[in-house]
Amino acid sequence: MKVLLTGATGLVGSEIVKLCKQNNISVNYLTTNKDKIVFQTGYNGFYWNPDKNEIDANCFSGVTTIINLAGSSISKRWTGKNKKRILNSRVKSLRTLSEAISKVKAHGIKTIVSASAIGIYPNSLSQYYREDVEEVDDSFLGEVVSIWEKEVDAFEKLNIKTAKIRIGLVMSNKGGALPEMAKPVKYYVGAAVGSGNQWQSWIHLQDLGRVFLHVVSKDLTGVYNAVAPNPVTNVKLTKELARVLDRPLFLPNIPRAVMHLVLGEMAYLLFASQRVSSKKIQDSGFDFIYPNICRALENIYLDKGGQTATDALYRNEFIS
Repeated sequence: MKVLLTGATGLVGSEIVKLCKQNNISVNYLTTNKDKIVFQTGYNGFYWNPDKNEIDANCFSGVTTIINLAGSSISKRWTGKNKKRILNSRVKSLRTLSEAISKVKAHGIKTIVSASAIGIYPNSLSQYYREDVEEVDDSFLGEVVSIWEKEVDAFEKLNIKTAKIRIGLVMSNKGGALPEMAKPVKYYVGAAVGSGNQWQSWIHLQDLGRVFLHVVSKDLTGVYNAVAPNPVTNVKLTKELARVLDRPLFLPNIPRAVMHLVLGEMAYLLFASQRVSSKKIQDSGFDFIYPNICRALENIYLDKGGQTATDALYRNEFIS
C-alpha cells in the first residue's frame, strides 16, 4: 500500500506518518517547502504550490489512496485576509490535486480520504449530531467546511471514491488548541468560558491518526465523525485540565464579550456547542484507545512512556 499525504509535517500529518511507518505503509508527501523534501525508503517528498496550481505529478506514482490534510489553520484572528486564506487554502489544494490527476494517463488512485471538521454542525446545546444531518452551521466555519466537502466530492467525477473525516477538538500537547487552553490553567488563571455548558467533542491525536488509517485500510467511503465516544462540556474539560495539571480553579467564567474583544469573530470557536456521535466509525470496527477525557489528558500530561506502550500495542493493526 502507498498513500499520498498532504499536510504531512503538521500535527495530524506527523502522527499519520508515524503510524504508516509502524505499519509498513509507504508514503509520498507533498510540501510547499523544497527544503523539506527527502527521499527515503517508504517516505518520499514532492513539491507543490496550490496557490499557483503547481504540482510534481511524480507524486502519484504507485499511490492508491490520497490522504488530504491541507489547509491553513483556523486558529487565527478571522480578519478578511485570513478568512480568504483559510478557505482558499482548502479549495486550491484539492483543485490542484484533481486537475493534476485528470491529466495523468494512467494512475492507480482509488480513494481520497480528506480532513473535514465538526464545525459544519449547527451550534446547539441539545442536539446530538450524526453524519446524516443536513443542516449547516450559519457561521464562517460552517461555510468553509461545506465548501471544503463539496470540493472533495468533485473527485468522484474522476472515478475516485471519497471519504470525509469530520475532526473534533484534537487533544495533544504538540500543537493545536489544547496547549493554548492549558496555558491559563498552568498560570493559575484558568476558567471556563461563557456558560461553560457548550459541548466540546474531542479526540486524542493518536486515535485521530488511527481513524484515518482505519478508513484507508477498510476501504471505507462517506462521512465519518472523528470524535471520542464521550463529549464533554467546557466546564468539564477545564476542570479535568486543572486536575491533571494540579492547579486550582477559582476565577469566575470568562464572559463572551471579553473573549470577543480579545479574539474578534474567531471567539466563536470557544462558544460553539457541537455534541457529536462516534457511533458510525465504531460500528465500522474502530476501537478507541482513549474514549474518556480524563484518561486522554492523563496520557498527554502525566503518563510518561504511555504513548510508547500503546504504539507497540497497536503496531501493524492496519496490515491485512
